[in-house]
Amino acid sequence: MIDPQNSLRIDRDDRGVATVTLTRPAVHNAFDDGLIARLTEVFTTLGADAVVRVVVLAAEGKSFSAGADLTWMQRMAGYSRAENLADAKGLAAMLEAIDACPKPTVALVQGPAFGGGVGLVAACDIAIGTADAAFSLSEVKLGIIPAVISPYVLAAIGPRACRRYMLTGERFDAEEAHRLGLLHEVVGREELVGAGEVMIAALLKAGPLAQAAAKDLLRAVSHRAPDAVADDTAARIADIRASAEGQEGLTAFLEKRKPAWIKE
Repeated sequence: MIDPQNSLRIDRDDRGVATVTLTRPAVHNAFDDGLIARLTEVFTTLGADAVVRVVVLAAEGKSFSAGADLTWMQRMAGYSRAENLADAKGLAAMLEAIDACPKPTVALVQGPAFGGGVGLVAACDIAIGTADAAFSLSEVKLGIIPAVISPYVLAAIGPRACRRYMLTGERFDAEEAHRLGLLHEVVGREELVGAGEVMIAALLKAGPLAQAAAKDLLRAVSHRAPDAVADDTAARIADIRASAEGQEGLTAFLEKRKPAWIKE
């Protein structure tokens, strides 16, 4: 399905894999308020769709995403504080929709990701990039800061790396992104789709409700002391063990068969 604004494409297969592809290669898949709103809608809708098992975020062209679109930035330059605040909240809602999507999300990063594009990568659960991909938190070079994307980037690469790359705005390559934790795997350009398929196959072997619960668990316990979440985590495992999916998974394991959610 092509987006009416020709900004993205959505493809779905019979496994329950939905691929959201950014289709603005002429502007390096930069995003504006229209694309931000569309991505928010798409990830919210796919996250609520019981048929969808995995959501892949990909892009056409040489770049994954150059961050903010220049035309949009020119418009923002004339915005009042209130208008800027509304714009920033729109970007925050998009990243939240990706991060909170109950389905596993996989970013296939085939080229450079700068500024807000790094935020897109960091908001996905799993990111695989090509060896020639490059990254930059370049906002400080424009006299601004990567504020809205910072929670996701901080969670991905940690505060120490953020101190360097958010303050210098320098570029770093795919190997450095892998070392820092922004990318989980680095492959050749011709291997990207195959590496994505390997990851999708692994994700499809897991219980979909358990995956959603695991994502919610991570959001609930991140950066909190173990004793502060002990009751919550105990309740979560008790609930899921007693659920239909949990019972099916445990029974299948004991009976040495595949659980019902794995489709042959």
